[in-house]
Amino acid sequence: MGTINSANWFKGRRLMGQVEQDNHLNTEKGPLAGITVVDLSSVVVGPTCTLTLADHGAEVIKVEALEGDLMRTLGGGARNPGMTGKFMNFNRNKRSICINLKTAEGIALLKKILAKADVLVTNMRLGALQKLGLDYASLRETNPQLIYCQILAFGRGGTYFNRPAYDTVIQSSAGVSATFEKSSGEPRFVPLVMGDHITGLVSAQTIGFALYRRTKTMVGELIEIPMFETMAAFVLREHMGNMTFEPGIGPIGDARVLDKNNRPVKTADGYISISPNTDAQAFAFFDAIGRPELKEDPRFNSVTNRTKNSVEYYEIRSGSLGSKTSAQWIEIFERIDIPCMRYNSLEDLLEDPHIQSVNFLQQSNHPTEGLIREIGLTNHFSGGNRQGFTPAPRLGENTVEILQEFGASEEEIEQALSNKFIVQQLHSS
Repeated sequence: MGTINSANWFKGRRLMGQVEQDNHLNTEKGPLAGITVVDLSSVVVGPTCTLTLADHGAEVIKVEALEGDLMRTLGGGARNPGMTGKFMNFNRNKRSICINLKTAEGIALLKKILAKADVLVTNMRLGALQKLGLDYASLRETNPQLIYCQILAFGRGGTYFNRPAYDTVIQSSAGVSATFEKSSGEPRFVPLVMGDHITGLVSAQTIGFALYRRTKTMVGELIEIPMFETMAAFVLREHMGNMTFEPGIGPIGDARVLDKNNRPVKTADGYISISPNTDAQAFAFFDAIGRPELKEDPRFNSVTNRTKNSVEYYEIRSGSLGSKTSAQWIEIFERIDIPCMRYNSLEDLLEDPHIQSVNFLQQSNHPTEGLIREIGLTNHFSGGNRQGFTPAPRLGENTVEILQEFGASEEEIEQALSNKFIVQQLHSS
């Protein structure tokens, strides 16, 4: 890239963005149009972050090792090797470049891209990044505008810093599993990688904040997102409660949320969820189940008293709906304005009438994987959302075109291909 005048370089990028805006191009490209993100991450946490950025218009370049993202094989069933359904759900709207980062030549090619990128997202361990010369201190020398997002297992300076972790390790250590022990007597994992999802979304959020600050400072910055602390904060905001005070004024944990009967309620033919929380809702609920006397019961006649006696309140709720079907109860509760909803199995969710009416699941033809379902965007901008998704890429599908775009010569590319420093996988392979 040569010598960078940071102010002029940045103003040039701003001008390009303004031209797009003036031509109304952003209404179809999303709010992050014009932002280039290098995704040096794998599995779920980093790809969740970059998927969020890609879905909102960022150009995401997914950097993969020769063996590819682990989720290409770990993610369950596939029609073709390396293209599991789970991988595809986390990696649409991205392009894949396959580089052997165990070679100096591969690292040099990646640095050509990073010298012009806006954002780097990585969940590689710090020691490995430093060894490769891909740490923040090294990269900011050639790209002072770079937003560098480092997703960590545990925060810098802490006892556990630089330990490896997966979602289950974080759920167990950050108190998520302990909430199950409080409610059911046995610690368990949430049966989805919730820590990865939440940390990935928080990472995308903080990148947005950093991009905004860059518009004022004209410089990039290092962001560190520790999974452990992120999830511990989620758990403790919910459950620290009485222990917020010094000394504590009661046991830790929100008893309502942790109650064993805080779950979908059994009906004559299935389950529904109900949440009569206000006095008006609770009193209407008591009338609906034929227990009007409970409105005067000192245990249940106010929000405060129902909270103090949440165990008894949830027992009443959990045992009161067996006389009618789910549809009958939903009709009753909707009429008297009590929040309620049908229970969906995973299979039901695919056919949910609301999901269908908002066109949440859409069919598309993947160039190699055939007809697939795609999940639609869940948020909408009045200034325009990204229109037209691109399919999840095969390993290294876009290697050559990306290197060409970022200034690699034909000779460099040909040599790298022949020496297996990079891999280009075509659709027909």
